[in-house]
Amino acid sequence: MGFFDRRTIPLLLIIVGLSAALIAVCIDAYAGDDDEPRPTVPDDERPLDCERASVTTASGSLVKRSAFCPGELIFEDNFDRLDLEKWEHEHTLGGGGNWEFQYYLNSRRNSFVKEGIFHIRPTLLADETGEGFLSSGLLRIHGGTPYDYCTNPADYGCERQGTPTNYINPIKSARVRTVRSFNFNTARGPPRARSI
Repeated sequence: MGFFDRRTIPLLLIIVGLSAALIAVCIDAYAGDDDEPRPTVPDDERPLDCERASVTTASGSLVKRSAFCPGELIFEDNFDRLDLEKWEHEHTLGGGGNWEFQYYLNSRRNSFVKEGIFHIRPTLLADETGEGFLSSGLLRIHGGTPYDYCTNPADYGCERQGTPTNYINPIKSARVRTVRSFNFNTARGPPRARSI
C-alpha cells in the first residue's frame, strides 16, 4: 500500500502521540509584570489590590474583568472533568494547516479526562473504515450539531477525497482551544504536561 501501510502507520501514531503529549495537561496563565504601558481599570470594576495593573489583557466568556495585578492567576484548569464551556474541540481535516497526517474531531475516543489528566489519544481511521477508504473514500465532517461543525474549512478542512496519490488523513486525534472562553496576551504560563 506504499507509505501508509500497516508497518508505517504505527510510527505515525507514535509521532502524533508524542506531539500531543506537548499539549498542556494543566494550564496556569499568570499576568505579566514587565514595564510596558498598563491598561486602565474601568470605574465600575473593583479596585486592584496592587500598585499598578499588569500589561496582560484578557477577553472571552470566562473573563469577568479587564485588568489584573502582576503575577495574578487569570486562568486555570485542573481537569477534574472536560469542561466544554472552557474548551472547544477543533473539528477539521486541515491537519494543523501544514498537511500533517492527523485530523481533529470531538470524540471521547480521542480526548478525555481521567484522574485529573487530559488525555489525547490518536486512533487509526482505517480501523473504522478499512484501509482502502484512505485512497478512495470521501470524508465529510460538516456535522449536524454545534459540537460537530467543521471549525476550519482551509486546506480542504471539511471534506477530503482520497486518491492513490493523496490519501485521506489516516490518524484521528484531538485539538482543543479556548477561542470563545478565554484569550489573553502578554502573560507567562508554565504549562504542566507529561507523556504517559
